[in-house]
Amino acid sequence: MRYVKSVLMISAALSLEGATGYKVVARYPVPGDGGFDYVAIDSAARRIYLSHGTQVDVVDADSGKVVGTIADTPGVHGAAIAAEFKHGFTSNGREDKVSMFDPATLQLIKKIDVGKGPDGIYYHPATKRVFTNNHGSHDITAIDAKTGEVAGTVKAEGDGEQAVIGADGLIYVNSENTDEVVVFDPKSLEVKKRFPIGVAKTPTGLAYDAKTNRLFIGCRNEPKMVVMDAGTGKVIGSFPIGAGVDYAAFDPEAKLAFFSCGDGTLSVYHEKSADEYEDAGAVKTQPSAKTMAFDPKTKQIFLSAAEFVETPAAEPGKRPRRTVKPGSFVLLVVGK
Repeated sequence: MRYVKSVLMISAALSLEGATGYKVVARYPVPGDGGFDYVAIDSAARRIYLSHGTQVDVVDADSGKVVGTIADTPGVHGAAIAAEFKHGFTSNGREDKVSMFDPATLQLIKKIDVGKGPDGIYYHPATKRVFTNNHGSHDITAIDAKTGEVAGTVKAEGDGEQAVIGADGLIYVNSENTDEVVVFDPKSLEVKKRFPIGVAKTPTGLAYDAKTNRLFIGCRNEPKMVVMDAGTGKVIGSFPIGAGVDYAAFDPEAKLAFFSCGDGTLSVYHEKSADEYEDAGAVKTQPSAKTMAFDPKTKQIFLSAAEFVETPAAEPGKRPRRTVKPGSFVLLVVGK
């Protein structure tokens, strides 16, 4: 049996707190008071795509200036860019469609019917397909990134969240409601494996190290980072993270795994080896900053956040209404 060493001692965590040098280095205000979800980055073009209610705000990654808006994206969750075809895509959750747009002009090319409740969206360069994780129909739609035509459906039988591309060319996606990692072939659209997580529930954020073939799974229920062998599905270990995680990223050069959490923390772990991990110290961000994008060029992390106002319920026993405080939506930049 392989020896697994997990560094979890409080003294070690304290000594490493802030060791990465990461902190909030900029806050860019973005107009509008709608809800928000995923943050996407086109590192080469230096653009950030911020899901914002019924539109996507496009921000210059280096200046924080809003350079444009992709309109008419009801209940938008995320964006994906297929730069080789000069096409961008947004997942519009409220209308069961994907908007295909021109990244240069931000103008709509066409809308594409997909499964119900499209949420996470991502591009797979090898097959030249865009995929949407559909929460309403519990499946995944494949779209030809060049033509915008639907290529087929993956019977995921779960609500996919974040996805990563493995070294084997397969796509690994967190299934939020079934507490497993679903592995599918992006060409044949067949599900190849299902890996139960077991030690934690409600997986959302997912990152990957191709060198060690390790998956880093951010789970909301009893907040944890679960480390899994991507080849076998074996759980290597689990480690505490902030509450309300929604997204994850991995820096292969620094060997750091990041988890953006809605409680206002960015949890960071250092991969010492395939089976050895240490807490590198959480970064204080802002409550609600649960999604992010990692920029491989600058090593900066971009997070969207806002302040909320609660209005008492009109009827007894009902939940209070929670709305975004006007003028509070921002793009946070975490760097060194």
